[in-house]
Amino acid sequence: MDRWQAMRIFVKVAETESFAEAARHLHLSAPAVTRAIAALEEVIGARLFVRTTRSVKLTEAGGRYFDDCRRILADITEAEAAAAGSYATPSGTLTVTASLLFGQMYVLPIVTDYLDTYPAMTARTFFVDRPVNIVEEGVDVAVRIGRLPDSGFTAIKVGAVRRVVCGAPAYFEKHGVPSNPAELKDHRIAVSTSAWASPEWRFAGDQRVVIHPTLHCNTNEAVIATAQAGWGLTRVLHYQVGPALLEGRLQVVLSEYEEPPLPIHVLYAEGRQAPAKIRAFVDRAVAALRGNRLLN
Repeated sequence: MDRWQAMRIFVKVAETESFAEAARHLHLSAPAVTRAIAALEEVIGARLFVRTTRSVKLTEAGGRYFDDCRRILADITEAEAAAAGSYATPSGTLTVTASLLFGQMYVLPIVTDYLDTYPAMTARTFFVDRPVNIVEEGVDVAVRIGRLPDSGFTAIKVGAVRRVVCGAPAYFEKHGVPSNPAELKDHRIAVSTSAWASPEWRFAGDQRVVIHPTLHCNTNEAVIATAQAGWGLTRVLHYQVGPALLEGRLQVVLSEYEEPPLPIHVLYAEGRQAPAKIRAFVDRAVAALRGNRLLN
């Protein structure tokens, strides 16, 4: 096995922390992956991984070698792609992930506009309300809401969203407007079990209110529809009710008690060495999301 292929295998094992997962991603047998790593360790003269029955972790030498291998492989990929033209013109398939409702409302229009601009491209969206591992699940670009853990990915902040308590004007005319979080106990509450499983709502100043919902729904769309119908109050992310707020179908209350907004980032792995398909989409997404007044 040549050195370039062995380095590719080493990097994939380090990223997945698993010989079996690396073999699956690279369409190799597990013994072939094991032999490649053993050969590298023999050539280098240092142990690259600490192996246990439950995990595979880089040694100190392995960590330094991992950084160098990623840089070398990225340079090779860039050179090959430049020769093929893919760094000049978007080509291939782009995979984008975001949370379910945010993806449908704000990311999908960017994707379709992107495909209209680059008709040779195809795209795959992966909108789910769970963290997605960009490397393991083959994602090119992620749009994430919330504070990000440290990683080697490039993250561009494009906006922020608030958690808001809202209801229909007709509801407030009939039941009054709560003037502080403690008064929520006097109101009918609908909650989404998929997003807000905790019975405790937090507000600024470390205020915490235990909510006793009258209605539990399994989707955000259902609780939003219930609030718009004037049945009760709910708490959702601001972007989820943006159009309803602009049109006056819902109004926000207790805004002075809100916690700090959650940041929105566009996240991708390759940084400045990203191929044209990713760079073109990121530029478009950053401009569109930053320009959306509901997200800023």
